[in-house]
Amino acid sequence: MIFSLGSHGDGVRRIETRLAALNLYTGAIDGSYGGGVESAVKAFQAAHGLATDGVVGEETWKALFDGEAPPVDQLASAPLLHRCLALTGAFETSVGVPDCFAGLAGDFDGQGLSFGVVQWNLGQGTLQPLLNEMITQHEDVLRGLFHDHFSELQGMLASRRDLQLEWARNIQDPRRHAIFEPWKGLFQALGRTPEFQAIEVEHASALHAAAQNLCSRFDVSSERALALMFDIRVQNGSIDQKTEAKIREDFATIAPADDEVARLRAIANRRAEASAPAFVEDVRVRKLTIANGSGTVHGISWDLEAQFGIGLRRAA
Repeated sequence: MIFSLGSHGDGVRRIETRLAALNLYTGAIDGSYGGGVESAVKAFQAAHGLATDGVVGEETWKALFDGEAPPVDQLASAPLLHRCLALTGAFETSVGVPDCFAGLAGDFDGQGLSFGVVQWNLGQGTLQPLLNEMITQHEDVLRGLFHDHFSELQGMLASRRDLQLEWARNIQDPRRHAIFEPWKGLFQALGRTPEFQAIEVEHASALHAAAQNLCSRFDVSSERALALMFDIRVQNGSIDQKTEAKIREDFATIAPADDEVARLRAIANRRAEASAPAFVEDVRVRKLTIANGSGTVHGISWDLEAQFGIGLRRAA
């Protein structure tokens, strides 16, 4: 398992704690691999004759923890849909697993409250089914997280849509739309649970099916292709006929014709060019990172194979 800028979770907390004990890190022990952690890791690597890349891979982990093997990456063995969802969520939130499943936003768009890896929301009624399913399937987990606030959440879900939106607007700053505590922390804790993540994956199945259809439409079949089409479906909606015609013109110039990566790059570039002018380069960088298997998005370096187990293998 690899930890680097943008990583989140218990493994990062262990790294922070260890670096703090070595007097190399003075920041918060919050499970967030930021610049301070990266700097401390580089200092540790330099002191121990390791490559100073600021990344905690197997070699650096073993040096930090007296030969202990790094933790097993559970994400790598998860279903491909789960991995694609995590990748897109990481791009959307600029944080890694598991916090990418806990993205939280207020009423900036008139939807009251948006939550989860693809921002299901109260306004459109897309978030309520996930929360109700969590109550039905894992009430004990939800009660254990929300404690005295569980009944309020349950009451909100049982009320009319207009009252749900009113409730959401009452738990956030009306100007900045930042969710107040304790609700911010409660929702983020919910998004980190395996139970709610599984519900998110289940509710993303329609996006997965749409991504599969796009793969068939453009005759690409790898895991990376599915991840690209999934990200297009979430961020951009789809690929219109005009953009498709340009992609097929590009395909005609690719030799050999079955060069999967070249085809993915053509799709990435043409879909980016079809975006609103202000977002073309942002979309291009994100899509090419998937097509190429690695890249830097919003200042964070991503490696699809190492961090998400997404490669050029044929998608099941």
